[in-house]
Amino acid sequence: MPSRPKIEDVAREAGVSIMSVSRAMRGVDGISPQTRQRILKAAERMGYVPSRLAGSLAAATSNLIAISVPTLFEVVFAEIIDGMRSTLLNAGYETMIGTSDFSTEREAAWIARMIQWSPAGLVVCGQHRTDEARQQLMQSHIPVLEIWDRNDDPIDLCVGFDHTAAGTEMGRYLVGLGYRRPAFIGTPPGRDPRAEKRLDGFAAAFSESGVSLAADLRVDGPPSFEAGYDGTISALSAARRPDVLYFLNDHLAFGGLMACANLGIPVPQAIGIAGFNGLNINNVLDTPLTTSNTPRRLMGSTGARMLIAAINGVRTERSVVMPVELIPGETTRPRPVSV
Repeated sequence: MPSRPKIEDVAREAGVSIMSVSRAMRGVDGISPQTRQRILKAAERMGYVPSRLAGSLAAATSNLIAISVPTLFEVVFAEIIDGMRSTLLNAGYETMIGTSDFSTEREAAWIARMIQWSPAGLVVCGQHRTDEARQQLMQSHIPVLEIWDRNDDPIDLCVGFDHTAAGTEMGRYLVGLGYRRPAFIGTPPGRDPRAEKRLDGFAAAFSESGVSLAADLRVDGPPSFEAGYDGTISALSAARRPDVLYFLNDHLAFGGLMACANLGIPVPQAIGIAGFNGLNINNVLDTPLTTSNTPRRLMGSTGARMLIAAINGVRTERSVVMPVELIPGETTRPRPVSV
């Protein structure tokens, strides 16, 4: 990648001394407002960001990898990080973890802070972020890895999967089982753009058969067992009662399964339940969920290897699309037996 602009480059561009650039960046007295403005504009134009670290940490040889994920409440992101950390640690890199709570503004502020520390690499989740944050990442000259979502034109590197396709696959599978009153249960719109993509694909699959969603139910708070339980109670109370529930993840689906059990509604005889992510909870359930298995640890280790290669000047493919496997469980109708 092109070398990062240095303080002397800004000084040369603005026609001032290095000390003047340092004063302008730190906001201290000693230069005129006009000169300060000229320096700041030159720095912005060149994509220069002052480093808070001294010596070796200010150089590209820093061994710090900064990782931002929406939350650590959801085990999927913890497992992605777990897949990354072993690969990074074995290569001599340390990690710094930040969470955005699904807020693009909070992620943008984190990105701005991390760039000032001149890490060897940056990892961010998905492709939905503010224009300012995207511009900062592109101008930072730091290798950037986007994870968890497919992006054929990434900022730098990307490893993820197609959420829309995953939702479409589940929708078509359930259509094939004869379901005609599907409902979705998740968190409020806008909180998780990847979940919205899965819902779009799911709804489109039913639309192909002339079927619309019976309900699109959103539950406040994190995507937990309780949220799935409450959402299911609401769905079962609707005038047009669904015959299958598609949940944002397996945790919500488990909550839905418990709600049906408490109400005496047999699954899958009276209603179907489908989740997402293929979490380990399926290994201990008496009734395994129908779900989609995502390769979270493999995604993390693959992304880590791509990032390490880029840090060392080796460039291969920019975007890697991981497979998602639909896992038929016992919470949906059995597949028709072909004759």
